[in-house]
Amino acid sequence: MNDSAAADGIALRVDSVTKTFKVHHERATSLKQFIATGGRNRYEVFEALHDVSFEVPVGEAVGIIGHNGSGKSTLLKCMAKILTPNAGSISINKRMAALLELGAGFHPELSGRDNVFLNAAILGMARPEIARRFDDIVAFSELERFIDTPVKNYSSGMYVRLAFAVAINVDPDLLLIDEILAVGDVTFQQKCMEKFVQFRDEGRTLVLVTHDTSSVRNFCDRAIWLDHGEIKADGPPADVIDIYTETMLEAQASDDGSSRRGDGPVRVTKVDVLVADTRMERVRSGDDVTFRVHFESTEPVPNPVFSLMISSLEGITVTAPSSRDARAVPVSVDGSGYVDISVGDLALIPGSYVIHTEVSGWSRKHVYDHVQNARSFDVLAGETSEADGFVTLRPTWTWAGDGVSAERYDREVPPGSEPDDIT
Repeated sequence: MNDSAAADGIALRVDSVTKTFKVHHERATSLKQFIATGGRNRYEVFEALHDVSFEVPVGEAVGIIGHNGSGKSTLLKCMAKILTPNAGSISINKRMAALLELGAGFHPELSGRDNVFLNAAILGMARPEIARRFDDIVAFSELERFIDTPVKNYSSGMYVRLAFAVAINVDPDLLLIDEILAVGDVTFQQKCMEKFVQFRDEGRTLVLVTHDTSSVRNFCDRAIWLDHGEIKADGPPADVIDIYTETMLEAQASDDGSSRRGDGPVRVTKVDVLVADTRMERVRSGDDVTFRVHFESTEPVPNPVFSLMISSLEGITVTAPSSRDARAVPVSVDGSGYVDISVGDLALIPGSYVIHTEVSGWSRKHVYDHVQNARSFDVLAGETSEADGFVTLRPTWTWAGDGVSAERYDREVPPGSEPDDIT
């Protein structure tokens, strides 16, 4: 522990960290080739991190964002002491637990019970303390029936449950989190998020590496944007995410104002807004609306996750359903098709809205296609006359009490109103 840093209220300090890897282009496949090349293999040096520096004060929740290959996971592994930087240093000044790759620290041949003791010991807990907390760990993981089963027989979701249950029960002051929770089911994700909020409210320090910018925007105190191994922005989540999103979407901008990113092989071709199977530019509050996302794939894509986000013109997200959350992910897609997202009794209040779409892999880390501003549509007044906000909860108003007249006025302005009250 760095005493000076701890005294300054710093939980984590990353100082000028650089990490490189050797990327081999070809290896000798025979003794003759090995001798001919003098025992040397051709390779180049890949710099995953370059002169990265930042500090995380005690009690701060920091989100690290960036595209695939930006160096996020490498940085997290360096902070977790799994990788050693080629240059620079990392100081951890609090008791740390890390949730990294699926099953990291687990031995596949050992049972869940044995792995709890093994993993907790790696994280710094003494055996008597592990024994005291064992029942709490198993209860949180909800794996009582399988705790004596070898973990090699666990599903990915079971791995996550057990790993997370162990990590939070070592009572860490600093928690490092990768995106492994993306493979858990929705209920367990909610359970984990509640635990994160509890940890944050208790003044513990969290560092989250994720592609989910909405989680960073809503949950974190600060965001760091990492791009090709360098920090591009560091500050309030809303500011950093806006810069990151704008930069990522500059590529492939089209004349209709939409922009996209992703590497295929499945792409969104069109989005329709339908009422009774009729394409509409304008709908009304209370309508039964279907959002139809057309797609094409050039090869079979297993378990693609389709997401739809509706935002205001100011960029505020109103809703963001995904097929994975709804447990409606197809086994695969190949060729052309469409998916309907049906919304009965539309709760949006009058205004203009924008649709964004995304197709990703099951873990939602790998983005096949993200279309920003795929299309816009208007909502007109229907069953509601509310004007503020984005959605109506369709409340029922009931008056009661001796001083209340039960009579209601259907007119816009009731008799007896003062002129200044009339707008």
